[in-house]
Amino acid sequence: MPRQLFRRAGILLLLACLLTGRAVAVDTSATAAILVDVDSGRVLYERNADARMLIASTTKLLTALVALRDGDLRDTVKVSREAAYTEGSSMYLKEGEELTLETLLYGLLLCSGNDAAVAVAEHVGGSAEGFVERMNDTALALGMENSSFANPNGLDDENHYSTARDMARLACAAVENETLVRIASTRTVTIGGRTMTNHNKLLGWLDGCIGLKTGYTRAAGRTLVSCAERNGQRLVAVTLQDGNDWADHQSLHEYGFAVYPAHRAAQMGHELAQAPVKDGMRNRVSLIASDSFAWPLAQGEELKLDIQLDRELTAPLRAGTPVGQAVFTLSGDEVGRVGLLCGETVLPQVESALRTLRSFR
Repeated sequence: MPRQLFRRAGILLLLACLLTGRAVAVDTSATAAILVDVDSGRVLYERNADARMLIASTTKLLTALVALRDGDLRDTVKVSREAAYTEGSSMYLKEGEELTLETLLYGLLLCSGNDAAVAVAEHVGGSAEGFVERMNDTALALGMENSSFANPNGLDDENHYSTARDMARLACAAVENETLVRIASTRTVTIGGRTMTNHNKLLGWLDGCIGLKTGYTRAAGRTLVSCAERNGQRLVAVTLQDGNDWADHQSLHEYGFAVYPAHRAAQMGHELAQAPVKDGMRNRVSLIASDSFAWPLAQGEELKLDIQLDRELTAPLRAGTPVGQAVFTLSGDEVGRVGLLCGETVLPQVESALRTLRSFR
């Protein structure tokens, strides 16, 4: 489908949201799908998100994450016979050739090289089997409780599966890795004597797309994990067994950004509220957010702010002193909290200071 049609679909969806003043329903052709706001973790859309399914080459997101954590991009990797003759999609490695780990990761994420996955796994894990153990340990640490990995490339195996929700958890972790995003968002690169082009068409078709990974086997069908960023908000979409995945991801992202824009409820270093101060030269003090907090909100939704102080504030108070927390709720459920700091120093009243001095005599 031409890029212009994708843009037109997104614009029409956005206009529908703005003109009707209400959320517009979105749907996909996928057997399983999910759309998640990365920073808050809020699920904006889901369908059969907990169904265990084959995931094909989207597996390679986990392969890359483990390799970047445990390996060194400058390492030299010698390609084994097993890696060179791996079936399926390939970056066309030859037995005995030597490449850097970085080159292999480009081949892994751009060309979707099954051969690259095995070469990476053997080098970083000591063996493909050892690397797969690390993959499963990492998946559990990420909260992917309904996933199992049997290989580093996603070839079909009864012990190799995940869910749309678990793959979204993986994607949210992956986009926090700057090197992984740098590689996955590259359209074309020449490295290690090879020129490689990314299989992910969304990089050219979806505004703000920063990757992540395509996948396909005959049994799994088309699988796709993508992330897009606009105005500081990042969304992750996952579709499994979806014959119309390019269009579906376009629709999901446009829907998410249009219907659930991120609301910045707190900004680090900025005043959130004020609180009374006892026995001070001033009777109120600013409460400053110690961190930033944002939450995606649909039209009509509203975050409520509850200020919870650790104690009654009594002078003297020093600027920067922790004094409590700001708790944010949506429809009665807590969705986040940030620490509160005194925004300025508050000196005690003269009478109070004198009483304090007398108490030391």
